[in-house]
Amino acid sequence: MGKTVGIISVKGGVGKTTSVSNLGAVLSQQFNKKVLMVDANFSAPNLGLHVGLIAPDTTLHDVLDGDINVREAIQRHTLGFDVLPSSLMGGSTRMQRLKEVLDSVKKDYDIVLIDSSPNVNDELLATIRASDELLVVTSPDYPTLYMTISAIKVAKRRKTPVTGLILNKVRGRKYELSISKIEESAEVPVLAQLPDDEKILESIAQSIPSAALNHKTDSTIEFCKLAACLMGEVYQDKRFKTRLKQVFRRGIPKEELNRSIVLG
Repeated sequence: MGKTVGIISVKGGVGKTTSVSNLGAVLSQQFNKKVLMVDANFSAPNLGLHVGLIAPDTTLHDVLDGDINVREAIQRHTLGFDVLPSSLMGGSTRMQRLKEVLDSVKKDYDIVLIDSSPNVNDELLATIRASDELLVVTSPDYPTLYMTISAIKVAKRRKTPVTGLILNKVRGRKYELSISKIEESAEVPVLAQLPDDEKILESIAQSIPSAALNHKTDSTIEFCKLAACLMGEVYQDKRFKTRLKQVFRRGIPKEELNRSIVLG
């Protein structure tokens, strides 16, 4: 039986869908896992656009409305993972059935990744209810941190464990919030620190996950480390520049310590 991981935030543009598509790509391609990515952003879905599924004939909307079986809507991607897209022009649907639908197929996968709505609404609650655990995407600024804390509070009220934070769009500037400040405020560990990477924007324009195009970038390696952590494994970054940095650095980055704690 696989596990279902919801990727949430309650602020648009933070990188939630990008995180889902890239995690799915590295889990499938580099870890040889059976992966299902689900677009549960019912009112404004765009996971399909990130992976090149522009106008699927069957979608999660059809499944939740009872028109088709879930397996009829799952699309096999050429990169090896499966996608359950939603309808760009979809109307209201029976979102409360999301858990039931995903539970019926999760035995076929090592991991199911859910891309949620960026709003505190029934769509987000459906993702939280359907997930075994959650990752919250944030960025190192006060407005996003405030919204991140709101998302964590919603999850805690629903008693779905928040495994960690994905800290995205990090530029390494002094004005950015530190990992320590973010963890202190959110009371959740940072498990990945992703640089603000232009190659990710390029890949979105091509409708292909960046991790599938650029295997050695800092952002792809960080997705690999997070993917390994989710699967109870350890990923070794064998790049020469990483080994060189390890010679001169003082201490271990906080996100690496947090991942080791999660792994036990």
